[in-house]
Amino acid sequence: MKHPVLLAALLLAPGLRLSAQDEMGQAWTTRLEHKIDYTGVGDFGAKGYGEQQLSYAASDKEMTVFENATGKTVWTKPFKELSPNLRKIDELIPFWESATVFLFDRKMGKDQVACIDLKTGAALWTTDKYQNLSEDNVIYIKEKDLFAISTKEALTMINARTGEEMWNTKVFTGSVGKYIVDGNDMVCVNFVGPGLAALFSGFKNQIARIDLTNGNVKWQASYIGRAERKVVTRKFIYDLKLDQGKVYLMLSGIQVYDYATGAQQWAAAFDFTPDGVASAPAHAIAFGVYGAVADPVTVGNDLYVLDCQNRRKQFIKKYDRLTGKLLWTSPEIPDAKAIPSMYVEGDRVLLQIGGRVETQAHLHWTETTSTGTETHDVRQVKYVDVKPYGIKAFNTSDGAMAWESERFKKGITNGIVADHKLYVCSGKALYGMDCADGKELYEVLLKDDNISDPSVILPFQDKIAVVGEKGVSTHDQSDGKLVHSGKYKAADLYDFHDNIVLVQTDNSDIAAFDLNTCAFKQFNARKGATSALTNDGQFVYVFEKKDVTKLRTH
Repeated sequence: MKHPVLLAALLLAPGLRLSAQDEMGQAWTTRLEHKIDYTGVGDFGAKGYGEQQLSYAASDKEMTVFENATGKTVWTKPFKELSPNLRKIDELIPFWESATVFLFDRKMGKDQVACIDLKTGAALWTTDKYQNLSEDNVIYIKEKDLFAISTKEALTMINARTGEEMWNTKVFTGSVGKYIVDGNDMVCVNFVGPGLAALFSGFKNQIARIDLTNGNVKWQASYIGRAERKVVTRKFIYDLKLDQGKVYLMLSGIQVYDYATGAQQWAAAFDFTPDGVASAPAHAIAFGVYGAVADPVTVGNDLYVLDCQNRRKQFIKKYDRLTGKLLWTSPEIPDAKAIPSMYVEGDRVLLQIGGRVETQAHLHWTETTSTGTETHDVRQVKYVDVKPYGIKAFNTSDGAMAWESERFKKGITNGIVADHKLYVCSGKALYGMDCADGKELYEVLLKDDNISDPSVILPFQDKIAVVGEKGVSTHDQSDGKLVHSGKYKAADLYDFHDNIVLVQTDNSDIAAFDLNTCAFKQFNARKGATSALTNDGQFVYVFEKKDVTKLRTH
């Protein structure tokens, strides 16, 4: 897809540039022959690549694939050379596990689709048969090397390398979302992505088991909720699991189906719309709020679910995971607009009340300036702080409230639970608390960290890493004492791996903190540049105009 501009939340006005820290070392820089509108870093061991990891950058007229290790160009071609029916693309979707990329040229009812081999640049197949395709109605079934293409007419399964149609069915409508492959069968959940509602008129929620050899739908059932993807990052907001002859759908609570027949065995699900948590910004054509309700927690055969019937009626419910028997319902949790996290430790269920909730928006607008008409297309990820804040604990035995803390009236981060202790920050301090009774083991003010207010905490070895609005620090987990601290300018957490924490400003500058010392290396990028941290945390790729730069984080 076209790479979004991520406007992270909790970003304040940019401060002074700090010159005392080292710049990130360059592994290589490659200047392309075209501008960069689409980017992708292949850090996942795609099929057919062997040890040669590849990435790509493309404009709307041509594309370059390069080696991750050296930056050397593997191939660069205009799209009209890849396929004579392509001139200017409107969308690009990589399928890393199949080592292919889909190119789309919209032509008023005669959309051209080309499937390209990422390694060689060869066109595997092209077609104009499938109209109104997007990243929401094409999915790669890696277990069988197939593409599932959902159109208004049918769900069609095609051979990934040849484009040959294997079968189609009209029984399953909408797009294929998350799926499970078991032998020759696939269990999948349908959904309708942004902009596809008109395409799938008469849509109904379906979970189905389909024979991948012939398209026979062995069973279908309905589900509660909206099985959707996040607006910008496209991550599915639900999960699907197969265990001991049961299909578990974690969406709006939990829904359980018999794998053999599709009969719903039990459900603890609810329709939840996070009204009042956040409002869509101006010019938003798509907007979503995520993480306002904690995911279910399983401990053995015990299942704990937040039942958020509406903003005024919220409870914890404990079920027997195998039978669906309701074991208890907690007292009502009043006035909680958001409950982002739930933890079970020992004989306590802990709830984080309030805190950071993710929002994603796709903005599109046109304005007239002195130089003409300008069209803006922006995708943004932000975090909003939702009040009130607090910690509440309930008994695992009967659901009665065990204790609550009043320490978090001015702010709260996510928590970390380990060894019967809860570690969490308020707006100004780090706390270690006993999960059993809420007793404070320590309270350490964060003023000496010099990183402004905390946003997120992360576990690191025997320490707690605090990502603040202006830097990163670490504290000893046992007593909360400050170990290391590094101050940066206003930025937000962008990514992390092992000991590397990557933060980014709203001007696209990045800094990679080493949690062993909290020293950081920085890179001042052009505004609008995009970055990608490798899976091992050793490197960052930065895409700017026509340049691709690989930087060392150490």
